[in-house]
Amino acid sequence: MGSATPVTTAITAVPAATTAPSTDTWKKVRLETNKGTIVIALDPDMPVTAGNFEKLVSQGYYDGIIFHRVIDGFMIQGGDPTGTGRGGPGYRIADEFTTHNRNNRGTVAMANAGPGTGGSQFFINLVNNNGLDTKHPVFGTVVEGMDVVDAIGKVSTGAGARPLQNVTITRATIL
Repeated sequence: MGSATPVTTAITAVPAATTAPSTDTWKKVRLETNKGTIVIALDPDMPVTAGNFEKLVSQGYYDGIIFHRVIDGFMIQGGDPTGTGRGGPGYRIADEFTTHNRNNRGTVAMANAGPGTGGSQFFINLVNNNGLDTKHPVFGTVVEGMDVVDAIGKVSTGAGARPLQNVTITRATIL
């Protein structure tokens, strides 16, 4: 019988990540609004949802669209071309969730009316809304302009949490 050569393997312990992933290398989108500028980093682990948002931005879809729903202490919502909360791009995308899906303050998530109904509407969390983690896919993070998001969150609203004066995305661009 031949002799077997023992195989040795070095095992190196790698500490678990304790912070959110770095957004330095993520694609970014600039939302110019009549209240100021917001820059969003798109999560590369969300190719369907972030890719859909990026596609709509590149087509000029969000230019001129309002934030139609604003709830102080909760979120600001936009992306509906009708401004009613019922409009969209004419198609729906599949829900996409990762193990790090957290609706934390400053994250951007896909709004929907139930499973598999996302399209163009999105919201930016003003606070940690982790009760939404299993319902709304997070596809981005605000990296500049959270003060603008907070200011939008403080505008006066009327019925249906609609701002009394339009808060408009004047231009959305990919950086």
